[in-house]
Amino acid sequence: MSTGVIIALIVVGVVVVVAAGVFAARTKPRGGRSLKSRFGPEYERVVARHNGDTKAAEHELTERVRRHGSLRTRELDPAARERYRARWAAAQERFVESPSEAVAEAEALIADLAKERGFPDAGRYDEQVEALSVHHAHHVHGYRRVHEAAHTGIGAGTEELREAMVEARALFDDLTGAGGGVAHRDRTDETAADSAHTRHNRTSGSPLKGRLAKGS
Repeated sequence: MSTGVIIALIVVGVVVVVAAGVFAARTKPRGGRSLKSRFGPEYERVVARHNGDTKAAEHELTERVRRHGSLRTRELDPAARERYRARWAAAQERFVESPSEAVAEAEALIADLAKERGFPDAGRYDEQVEALSVHHAHHVHGYRRVHEAAHTGIGAGTEELREAMVEARALFDDLTGAGGGVAHRDRTDETAADSAHTRHNRTSGSPLKGRLAKGS
């Protein structure tokens, strides 16, 4: 083997090592303040679950990043994005007649959407939520709420179910992507909310509390 080939191999090796180091530095958390900034409300939930033990909570979050930080999501094509938005609008309409069924549909919809984007499938719910928390930390709790309501439904009144759907909508928007479709999304949501409001007034004579689409 010639000297030139050996030098070339050494250079390639050095480049690979440096690139790996840069990637590791970008994906590895750098301590409590970094984790708190990255995870936001999820950081506080994990600390609370560990009874205020920040060291244990940060160890758990660091492990989540180690396992899922390098995950590369897949983009939705326009047809898939519209299909999911149509399903969400249908779930909003169903909420007036059957809140529990609407919440169950919202939970299944987000599970399907997350899988299509490249996250673990819903058959591995805990792993799916962990991965989502790494990439969508500020909104993942809404998915937990509709999941819990869909699978237990114990003690959940209509208002609690509405709030769960509103919170889950933020994650849905993250996963479908707002770019290029905001105007269409807003018009669809307004139509669904107004229709639900009208139908509820006709059947009960009282206004629908809040708006499912935007939580306002």
